[in-house]
Amino acid sequence: MSPHKPLRVAVTGCNGKVGVHAVDALLAAGHEVVGIDRQPPGRTDITSIVADLTDYGQTFDALGSIGWDILGDTTDHAFDVVVHLAAIPHPRMFSNAETFTNNVTAAYNVFEACRRLGLRDIVLASSETVLGVPFDDAITYLPLDEHSPRRGRNAYGLSKLLIEQIAEEYAKNDPDLRVTALRLSYVQNVEEYAEYPDFADDLDYRIWDLWSYIDGRDTGTAVEKALHSQPRGFETFLIVADDTAMPTPAPDLVEARFPNGPVKGELDDRTLLLSNQAAKQRLGFHPQHSWCDHVPTGH
Repeated sequence: MSPHKPLRVAVTGCNGKVGVHAVDALLAAGHEVVGIDRQPPGRTDITSIVADLTDYGQTFDALGSIGWDILGDTTDHAFDVVVHLAAIPHPRMFSNAETFTNNVTAAYNVFEACRRLGLRDIVLASSETVLGVPFDDAITYLPLDEHSPRRGRNAYGLSKLLIEQIAEEYAKNDPDLRVTALRLSYVQNVEEYAEYPDFADDLDYRIWDLWSYIDGRDTGTAVEKALHSQPRGFETFLIVADDTAMPTPAPDLVEARFPNGPVKGELDDRTLLLSNQAAKQRLGFHPQHSWCDHVPTGH
């Protein structure tokens, strides 16, 4: 149970890879959850509403709905926090134009509906792709952190970059608004770790993401922690596991693939090339899960 008071939380994309873990973590912490998704959730422990967030009317209705008891009317301040996770989650699942249009339109609709409904606390699923995935020799420095320049290199990354910009502008226009953007690394469920030994000797297989990842269960924890972020305004946090996806130490990875890349500070075997220090220090988020716990050979 969370030491904080229970909150009423709307979770968009509640059926998605992150959404399922977020709902689990929020319920475990004692919060009330209302799920919003294009499809009914396959669970009965939350109230849910089916809505297409690319349609503004449906978005407004869903975010003003607190259950069957309001008889179809919307109400202001229906939720304490809106967790916006709904999106096409990967490049090339759909056409580039569809990915971009879906993600940006849905985010705009959520922010505008929140503004009109008086919802002033938003947790946003962003992505490490806003820093330039797939990474190349133009990388600014290592480890990358929240201050690294943003760079949208494909339709998905560009959609996330623009969504962050939308969030930032809404926050500038409303001093009471709080948006906590979680830049989630490559989200992995337990069954996906079985393939890790297969690419253990291939430094290029996961170079596109600087060999980073985050366990799905930890994404749920990060979402719950973000409910209690204090400052008003717009903040971003990289959400990354405490180890890389490789048995090769970080200094060797950098020397092999980024020999000319500027390095900030000292690299040791446990250094992450996407830093999670801000999330640890300001959100109190500490990853609990590693692929090594599920692969016998480990590091």
